[in-house]
Amino acid sequence: MGTQAPSPPEGYLASNKSEKEASLDAWLPITSSRNAKWWYSAFHNVTAMVGAGVLSLPYAMSELGWGPGIAVLILSWIITLYTLWQMVEMHEMVPGKRFDRYHELGQHAFGEKLGLWIVVPQQLIVEVGVNIVYMVTGGKSLKKFHDAVCPDCKQIKQTYFIMIFGSVHFILSQLPNFNSISGVSLAAAVMSLSYSTIAWGASVDKGRKPDVSYDFKAHSTAGKVFNFFSALGDVAFAYAGHNVVLEIQATIPSTPEKPSKKPMWRGVIVAYIVVALCYFPVALVGYWIFGNSVDDNILLTLEKPRWLIAMANMFVVIHVIGSYQIYAMPVFDMIETVLVKKLHFPPSFGLRLISRSVYVAFTMFIGMTFPFFGGLLGFFGGFAFAPTTYFLPCIMWLAIYKPRRYSLSWFTNWICIVLGVILMVLSPIGGLRQIILQAKTYKFYS
Repeated sequence: MGTQAPSPPEGYLASNKSEKEASLDAWLPITSSRNAKWWYSAFHNVTAMVGAGVLSLPYAMSELGWGPGIAVLILSWIITLYTLWQMVEMHEMVPGKRFDRYHELGQHAFGEKLGLWIVVPQQLIVEVGVNIVYMVTGGKSLKKFHDAVCPDCKQIKQTYFIMIFGSVHFILSQLPNFNSISGVSLAAAVMSLSYSTIAWGASVDKGRKPDVSYDFKAHSTAGKVFNFFSALGDVAFAYAGHNVVLEIQATIPSTPEKPSKKPMWRGVIVAYIVVALCYFPVALVGYWIFGNSVDDNILLTLEKPRWLIAMANMFVVIHVIGSYQIYAMPVFDMIETVLVKKLHFPPSFGLRLISRSVYVAFTMFIGMTFPFFGGLLGFFGGFAFAPTTYFLPCIMWLAIYKPRRYSLSWFTNWICIVLGVILMVLSPIGGLRQIILQAKTYKFYS
């Protein structure tokens, strides 16, 4: 203590600054409320992970085939669980400090400047990409709901349905932080289990056709290869909850005796069991029943019973509403951090209203303009999900903990990095090809 006495002004400034910073942190969405329970982390993680991506898994299986398909599903589940464990561990590895955001961890691993440039662009691509894709999914599912409930009504353009879906978010995006959306998130998590169960339950009920075929759809070798790549991207997209995991953990209270990683890890395990219950039955049963005639959204393949499919589509809509909010929250946090800390706007309700509404409008507009749902998934999936989910945590782990060369930890991390890089390179190729093929026949705002 004695050594610090001669310089009061500095200490005074620091405490002053931290007081102002503390008040800003108390206003920013991620750091504002730290009283979450472990089951909050469970359903936030389920909502973040089990996207509408699960409905395209049987289609991905039909492009991968039985052997590779099952291998890719299980490998992805194991690798992503491992990298998720790494993120949860690294959240509080510096005593007395918490890495509340993905990029703060990046800055710790790679340095102040470089860390920002490595993590933030990828995280933004993922979060904004997911938000745009979910705008499209929400609009499409609403349209399917409408068409199923009332097949004889006048057809309404998909664009209008995306607008209807987007309008919900102008209101919901005003909820200040993660804990305030936990109700929305719980509903979404329950819905994801429900529609997954409907998807495979209705398939079993329908029964296998005698002429079901498990050959690849594409006949040319090039087509098969490209579809294989694209399916890898679909699977990568299905396991993309890592971008918000530190932000979710930031809401859990933490003391040196009871660090936040214990409740968080418990929540993650529960979430992963639910993820397995959603993914594996849908992927395997859906492919087993329909073979290669399955659509890229399995609910389309199951036209009957009509009321059940309508219900499943409504569940998808509710779930996507929750998912959108979970992925948007870190983006809101970044936008508001820049506005308040860099541009020195005073924190206010008006600032939040305008900045968040502009963001929702932006994702809605892009979603209405380019709704090539499947191809976009493969493209974004490989491009940004593979790094943030499969190998960035491993690289950070190597950079920070520096495990001994050729030790188990060293090998495990390098295997994940190599697999992740392969995924990152291959899947956008397939996705881009699908976008190009679909764009040929596409009319704007149809």
